[in-house]
Amino acid sequence: PAAARALAALDLQGMRLGPVVAAPTRWSLLVKPYSMEQLGELLYAKDHVPGSLRFHGEGGYLALPPSETGQGQIRWERAPLPGSSSPWVPDVEAVVDAVVEALTRTGVSAPEL
Repeated sequence: PAAARALAALDLQGMRLGPVVAAPTRWSLLVKPYSMEQLGELLYAKDHVPGSLRFHGEGGYLALPPSETGQGQIRWERAPLPGSSSPWVPDVEAVVDAVVEALTRTGVSAPEL
């Protein structure tokens, strides 16, 4: 429910999101590749960053649908558009700003990036 509220808050802001992966305990917003240095600078500029926000950097991985993990089924909350060999995904800058604002304003737990 918390991830759904965060996603709804981003929708209300008019944030254009790409595909969203839903696992039983966490949702993940897919973004363009970024460096940990770039991410560090973005987060350092924030007054507050929710501790539940997670990021996947180089060498990390994310199970994509349809997959099964020890925690359960992985599914698309928002699937890539049909026929898209390379789905559109936003830049990390836009998503970090919107997610931190939405989470701070609504007080919900964080989706992954």
